[in-house]
Amino acid sequence: MVAVAVLGAAGGIGQPLSLLLKLNANVTKLHLYDIVNVPGVGADISHIATNAEVKSFLGAGQLAQAVSGIDLAIIPAGVPRKPGMTRDDLFKINAGIVKTLVEAIADNSPRAFIAVISNPVNSTVPIAAEVLKAKGVFDPQRLFGVTTLDVVRASRFVRDLRPSADAAALRVPVIGGHSGNTIVPLLSLASTPVDLSAEETKELTHRIQFGGDEVVKAKDGAGSATLSMAYAGARFADSLMRAIKGETVVEPAFISLAADTEGAQEIRQLGAGDLEFFAVPVELGPTGVKRIAPLGGEPSEFERAAIGVAVGALATNIATGVNFVQNA
Repeated sequence: MVAVAVLGAAGGIGQPLSLLLKLNANVTKLHLYDIVNVPGVGADISHIATNAEVKSFLGAGQLAQAVSGIDLAIIPAGVPRKPGMTRDDLFKINAGIVKTLVEAIADNSPRAFIAVISNPVNSTVPIAAEVLKAKGVFDPQRLFGVTTLDVVRASRFVRDLRPSADAAALRVPVIGGHSGNTIVPLLSLASTPVDLSAEETKELTHRIQFGGDEVVKAKDGAGSATLSMAYAGARFADSLMRAIKGETVVEPAFISLAADTEGAQEIRQLGAGDLEFFAVPVELGPTGVKRIAPLGGEPSEFERAAIGVAVGALATNIATGVNFVQNA
């Protein structure tokens, strides 16, 4: 059974994510941490009739306690994106938050799995890796950027076009990164073939890449994707916990390709080159990344071109994260 910490538990993603984790039978301990409002969130969630024990931790003085004795840390902490904000704007605020949280995890639960939700994931995951390297505890198999929402959106958006599709069962591989044109849905390699015209493929790809903007615009300044992100984060956490128990589970994640150098060859040959991080389908296991799962076919010419665009942006995003820590 698994002890989980949610860091940023009182926020727009953190609250529904904590609720969903409280409902997961694999969770035995649920540590909720934030700098505001978390005692009330914890008290509320603790009344739910499941066996997980809930504890709340408020402020920097209780951070070390919050991340002690845990198996999995999930990080949704930070500010949400608002209209007109890019993920680069978010970086200036969220980078320091993620760095502080990962330092505490490294000091108190160095073998914990870490799942980063805080945007921009393309940069915050490299920040986490650099912190762990500096502390001498980096294990590329145990660090993940949560990109599950991109796959969730892809499945749902396909159904919007093709109502006969089963959104719950359909799996569309999504590789690259977790923002804008770094998100590359491989619609041609969907688990169930989807017949799309070239124009439909182009439009659907754009919608998957910029689906977050739909929510930001619809919320009109009141935040970004929180409920769907909480669902995606909970799904990733559930998959990882099932894998820890021995089940074979595949989920997408933005990982260090050093986690499986042999499995990374396919994605490097498709255009990832010497990038350290890339979102790929990951077969999870008891130690985290068991292997990078094969894509199951050759991407289309359109998808290969999209990979080329993504790689250029990703190189900049990754370097931004690395430099933030190295120049701190």
